[in-house]
Amino acid sequence: MGDPGAAGLRSVLAARDWRSAGSFLRSVTDPDDRAFYLNVCASVKGVQDWADEWIAAEPGSTLPLLVKGAHGIRWAWEARGAATAERTGEQQFREFHRRLKVAEDCLDEVVERDPGDVAAWSFLVVSARGREVGREETLRRFHAATSGHPWHLHTHSQMLQWLCAKWFGSEEEMFAFARRAVADAPLGSPLGRLVAEAHLEKWLSLDRGEDDAYMTRPDVRAELRAAADRSVRHPAYRRRPGWPEDHNVFACAFALAGDHVAAKERFEAFGDLVTAIPWRYLGDPGGICERLRRVALAYA
Repeated sequence: MGDPGAAGLRSVLAARDWRSAGSFLRSVTDPDDRAFYLNVCASVKGVQDWADEWIAAEPGSTLPLLVKGAHGIRWAWEARGAATAERTGEQQFREFHRRLKVAEDCLDEVVERDPGDVAAWSFLVVSARGREVGREETLRRFHAATSGHPWHLHTHSQMLQWLCAKWFGSEEEMFAFARRAVADAPLGSPLGRLVAEAHLEKWLSLDRGEDDAYMTRPDVRAELRAAADRSVRHPAYRRRPGWPEDHNVFACAFALAGDHVAAKERFEAFGDLVTAIPWRYLGDPGGICERLRRVALAYA
């Protein structure tokens, strides 16, 4: 995402240099930034192979446990694959749950030792879906994370996923959660993207033809614009680590809604910093983004 800190972190983790990784991560104090860089850690292959060495070397620190836990969740989903449940093999599910247990054991130890660790609680909201811990426990994790940082983007985005109809919630709950969070958040907050994410989830759930008819409805377009006005288009919005994803999410939603002027603004805002989310849900991120960008620029 064009972030020098993220590039450096990936480099030292790939080299198994946990000392440098730890030094960098300890310098990051903002909870949203911390979640972004932990997701960078989660994306580096092979961390599970040597994380225990870091844990053994720093028994008094929760940081290596946090990194192993965050990485373990991504590692678990890699074992499960992207297919639907009925197309996922029994062995894949066994390995998925085994890896999730490893991740949760690490994160549980972090919050036991440091109950105020926002990042650990946030990643426990992610694993709540895979382990199917139930509504009460998931909400407990969500509230534990947001009590320390009320507008934590990663936690809210993951809770929105839990509330999707394809997981454990419903369309009504998903939209109510997104709208309430955006209305309550400070102006300029990246949480405005939750409304766009909810509409994209709805679009994905519909059959071909119905999906485009839905996204191009005047009320959907209006709500997307209102959310962007409170978020990425507001003067109070600030670019923090991971910022391109906010604009990519809105660009995708506006493009699918046929709001070419609004889409063009977001495409220009992130330039060539195309992110996997949300484009991967439509196909190849680079190809899909470029095709929709051309349409927006042509018709805006």
